[in-house]
Amino acid sequence: MNQIQLDEFKQEIAAIYDRRKDSYDRAGEENWHFKLACRLVECADIRSGQKVVDLATGTGMVAIEAAKQVGSSGQVIGIDISPGLLSVAQQKINAAKLNDIIKLKLADVETLDFAENSWERILCCSALPLFTDVPSDLRLWRSFLVPGGKLGLCVFADTAFVHGVVLQKVARRYGINIIMSDLTGTETKCRSLLQAAGYKNIQLTTEQYGSYINLESSASKTWDVSLQHPHCRPLLQLESQKLEQAKTEYKAELEALASDRGIWNDITTFFVIGEK
Repeated sequence: MNQIQLDEFKQEIAAIYDRRKDSYDRAGEENWHFKLACRLVECADIRSGQKVVDLATGTGMVAIEAAKQVGSSGQVIGIDISPGLLSVAQQKINAAKLNDIIKLKLADVETLDFAENSWERILCCSALPLFTDVPSDLRLWRSFLVPGGKLGLCVFADTAFVHGVVLQKVARRYGINIIMSDLTGTETKCRSLLQAAGYKNIQLTTEQYGSYINLESSASKTWDVSLQHPHCRPLLQLESQKLEQAKTEYKAELEALASDRGIWNDITTFFVIGEK
């Protein structure tokens, strides 16, 4: 697979997902990633013979489900910056005997150069917060759609993922703004985002995938994992005493949310469809 040129931020993102390649699909069809992929494909109303792009395809969950809809007369291309995830996707495509329908491409979805008016559907599941210029990206992707073609996004509310919500809250006390689902945090924001990029007939479906999680296994571990993510790196600029203080506050905030059942991890999810 060819190499691509990425800036430092995207190199770190690719490395994070390369490390996760063997565990990403471990939960199989019970994995909520799989459920989101299936639901996005359903909402996008994909039809036989269509040409579909799956942006940030990861292990190919959306691409494979889309391929089942377009059939042998259709075409699906899955794009990602992680060679590791794409290697897993290719194995799954081989096993499903979908090689004639799905092709994978190692590329940056923010710098694609497809021909205008060339795809019926463009999908992106869960990855939007990882992109650096979403408003421009949405306009770029719109140019690739045929008239009447649809963009389908799976994005999250600003209440989703309790660890991130608490981390953002604590970071703000130290003058640090951590960007997560800021652009898509509400239904209104989702609609406005697509309207500003020129999409019409916007449809939005809100669903809840939350669950209770164990406090004992979450506080310290998630703090350490979060600091490895490029979005959260500004916290590492704090002097050691303040960083340790922030960690203590993070744990305390989570403890305050705990009940007999654990901590409620909200995953309010928006499936957003916009038409060119």
